Amino acid sequence: MTKLSVNINKIATLRNARGGNVPDVVKVALDCESFGADGITVHPRPDERHIRRSDVYDLRPLLRTEFNIEGYPSPEFVDLVLKVKPHQVTLVPDDPSQITSNSGWDTKANQEFLTEVLDQFNSAGIRTSVFVAADPEMVEYAAKAGADRVELYTEPYATDYPKNPEAAIAPFIEAAKTARKLGIGLNAGHDLSLVNLNYFYKNIPWVDEVSIGHALISDALYLGLERTIQEYKNCLRS
Repeated sequence: MTKLSVNINKIATLRNARGGNVPDVVKVALDCESFGADGITVHPRPDERHIRRSDVYDLRPLLRTEFNIEGYPSPEFVDLVLKVKPHQVTLVPDDPSQITSNSGWDTKANQEFLTEVLDQFNSAGIRTSVFVAADPEMVEYAAKAGADRVELYTEPYATDYPKNPEAAIAPFIEAAKTARKLGIGLNAGHDLSLVNLNYFYKNIPWVDEVSIGHALISDALYLGLERTIQEYKNCLRS
């Protein structure tokens, strides 16, 4: 069954907007687990505008499900991940000034760099995932660099889905088939929502994990966090 990892960056954004510790990032993460989430994702950025390094250290010993840390593999990020040792690290090609991730890696052009970074994490026993566009060649070179999984960048799918679902999903099916053929795992994330998640899952049922934050937390403002997580889990059933 495809796992649901909840990205709690938006909870940290809300906390940081006011100062103090409301909402409590750790408590929300633990609540997500108790409400059925299969994992927790965080994306600490250098300016700590949402998740802070201290949050990462606070979360690690308390989480009971899978912990996924995503980010650009700067020396500081690599050091943090090696110290915390989450279950999974997801490498994204973010510039520090970006509001959010908006592209996948060019794994062919960056193969040497990615290979060096992935070797460090693989040697530490941390499962590795590389954020890529729905391009079979990018999937192939991620595998060559030593990634255990790829995470497909799904914003283009979410954007095109309302106009033509079949056309929107087509390149993702091809990329997913490439990952399966190469024997690496498959994750997906970015702008997946209650509107488009089930269609994605039905067409690519072998996806290992979806990581969802913005849409899920936004839905929780209306539905409540427990019901929202259950609604997303329902989308991951045939």
